[in-house]
Amino acid sequence: MSDALDAFALLADDERLRVVGALVLGARATEDVAVRASLPSRRVLEALTRLDAGGLVRRDDDGTWWFDVGRLKEIAREARPREEPDDVGDVDATTASVLRTFLRGGRLTQIPTQHAKRLVVLDHVSRMFDIGVRYPEREVNAILRVFHPDYAALRRYLVDEGFLSRERNEYWRTGGTVEV
Repeated sequence: MSDALDAFALLADDERLRVVGALVLGARATEDVAVRASLPSRRVLEALTRLDAGGLVRRDDDGTWWFDVGRLKEIAREARPREEPDDVGDVDATTASVLRTFLRGGRLTQIPTQHAKRLVVLDHVSRMFDIGVRYPEREVNAILRVFHPDYAALRRYLVDEGFLSRERNEYWRTGGTVEV
């Protein structure tokens, strides 16, 4: 993250940003950069030296300057926070793969459109409901809202696929994997 902040700080200067713009637009010699950036050569050289020290530009042996887009991408990749995959419990590899694809921070990123994958996700969601307990619709909605904002669609899928049953706005678990 330090590299990203350092790069951002280097680019947050008006003159250095104009120098980078000139390089990106094709200027290679210090004098060409100065003309395109509308800055005195001395200020351009100062900016290039700071950008070079920060690893954002490089200078070839013949004095040609280059903005290092590859380094900037690398810095951005390294700075991006890495989400740890959700702990999906003791399940087989295929199930774990599907759940890790669709769960982030315990929430569904989307409801799978592929039927087989949707069944895996619905089975996982159905485990939030205790066997033998009847839930009023409002409580079912609250539980499902934790997983996805479209709790009504999730509820409908759970009923249609036999994970939950419904009668007079009460729901109970009728399917899914049971831990023994």
